[in-house]
Amino acid sequence: MTLPFQIIEETDDWIAVVKPYGLVVEQSPYYPSLEQQLLHYISEKKKKPFVGVVHRLDRLVGGVILFAKKKSVLKQLNESFQNRRVRKFYKAILENKPPKEKGTLTHWIEKDQKNKKAIAHPKNHQNGKQSILKYTFEKELEKGYLIDIQLVTGRFHQIRAQFSAISCPIIGDEKYGSKVPFQESGIALFSYKLEIEDHQINLQAEPPFYSSF
Repeated sequence: MTLPFQIIEETDDWIAVVKPYGLVVEQSPYYPSLEQQLLHYISEKKKKPFVGVVHRLDRLVGGVILFAKKKSVLKQLNESFQNRRVRKFYKAILENKPPKEKGTLTHWIEKDQKNKKAIAHPKNHQNGKQSILKYTFEKELEKGYLIDIQLVTGRFHQIRAQFSAISCPIIGDEKYGSKVPFQESGIALFSYKLEIEDHQINLQAEPPFYSSF
């Protein structure tokens, strides 16, 4: 059986896979979903499959994502995310070099429901939620600048909006100002590592754009 996704690790309690670019996580009437693909995969082995969405990645973002295979496990994993006992790391290629080799970005992100976009305010804003990430510049590539990101908070389009706000949009992210193409169904942003200490979960995958940029 050829699977449309890569399995990183699977236990009786959960399954971790690499989400391809262009897929939404949850079932959707508009796009193919990873949840539906996983339900089909697990149903081949189990009569009553359960796939619980623990966290999400944007449709245009690829990378490590974790699903629960039991309702009790979903509850436990959701608590870990809600209580910020999770560490999430990303690689991105920026159109412009960030101002510092290493830094912390803090904005107040407001969700623009009408345009399905995040607005990153540089100061405390009544409609925004404080949003923090840490980054390290790694190297200059032929078409951009590779950075490593640790996401401290998890807001809607947070990484995309925050780097756009400092004039360093992610390559391929037209919505947030990029003029450099990446691929039709994705942007140069990849969730490469997920750590959940209280469940002893440590998951990694290599970004596919390493070989193309």
